[in-house]
Amino acid sequence: MGTVKLRKWDTVEHLKTGEDMVLYLQACMDEAGDEAAFIAAALGDIARARGMSQLAKDTGLGRESLYKALSGEGNPSFGTILKVMHALGLKLQPQAISHA
Repeated sequence: MGTVKLRKWDTVEHLKTGEDMVLYLQACMDEAGDEAAFIAAALGDIARARGMSQLAKDTGLGRESLYKALSGEGNPSFGTILKVMHALGLKLQPQAISHA
């Protein structure tokens, strides 16, 4: 029997289309609860799929600071999150929470 070679899962490899990215971000936002870092990390995955260098140009923010802010370890300002989302072609869409 041969050995099985496993690779580390990389979400970025599965974010091919804009629709993939939107569905991924929606799922992450649903799961995040109050964990802002989780959402920032999801945006980081989308940013890496799109290209961090282009995002840096589009936002006017440095590549290194973007990596840090969107790593899930940083604490980006809400303004940074909005700039990143806008540059990625995404928007926040408020929705009432059902308390059933």
